[in-house]
Amino acid sequence: MSSEKVCSHHKGKKRKALRRCFAGCLIVSFIILVVILLVWAILQPKKPRFILQDATIFALNVSAPNVISTTLQITVNSRNPNSKIGIYYDKLDVYATYHSQQITYYTVIPAVYQGHKDVNVWSPFIYGTAVPVAPYNGISLAQDQSNGAVKMVIKINGRVKWKVGTFVSGRYHLHVSCPVYIPLGNSKNTGIIIGNAVKYQLSQSCSVSV
Repeated sequence: MSSEKVCSHHKGKKRKALRRCFAGCLIVSFIILVVILLVWAILQPKKPRFILQDATIFALNVSAPNVISTTLQITVNSRNPNSKIGIYYDKLDVYATYHSQQITYYTVIPAVYQGHKDVNVWSPFIYGTAVPVAPYNGISLAQDQSNGAVKMVIKINGRVKWKVGTFVSGRYHLHVSCPVYIPLGNSKNTGIIIGNAVKYQLSQSCSVSV
């Protein structure tokens, strides 16, 4: 009987120790979470700012009522407005849309870290060969070209992580939208001819959502 009481007494001590350990872990985790939230609230991270600087058009053709071929190079810069928070950009996908329909393939911008107040500049090529689109979009593009102006949207999608000191947050979806108005072949053409391409200076601000 005495041995059974000793065993049960030891089991009770182990249970109490486990409960205390579990409670201690919860308290420490709660304190860490509160500290992170306080730091986050004090620093107030701001989303990055994107500007579409220019676009060089190599090809923008409608080979059939519903087939578009596009080749262009853009220059876009991203600025981190935060003075104490760094930004990790995961792989970014860049592409062009016309009337909300994708007309190029995805071009990948490799992952990069952006420090406090830093600026990154990228100049990716974006292209799509014989991309099928809705017939009305092909007709609309041909009409826009004949009228001397084409409006499309350059989009950048990816994920970002915030870095505060040694703390790195989870991933957040990044969506960037840059409307671009290209005056093709009209009297107000401001493009610069470079070989078989035309370069347009834009300096267009982009909308950013995180």
